[in-house]
Amino acid sequence: MSKSQFTAILEKEENGYVSLCPELDVASQGESVEESLANLKEAVELFLECASKEEIQQRLHGEVFITRFEAVHA
Repeated sequence: MSKSQFTAILEKEENGYVSLCPELDVASQGESVEESLANLKEAVELFLECASKEEIQQRLHGEVFITRFEAVHA
């Protein structure tokens, strides 16, 4: 078995949290941060198990940078 590390971006929505793995463009959701992250992990693991090596390579983004910035607006 192989292990890989991925990024999780979570966003609060009205009834829970949406989570995204930007490296593979896989998303999930849950009622809490923990549930959303666990569901994302499961979704990524299922994707890696079921997808062909070619599909994984096509979707895999090697470097992902997460940052914040300010935008000026009226």
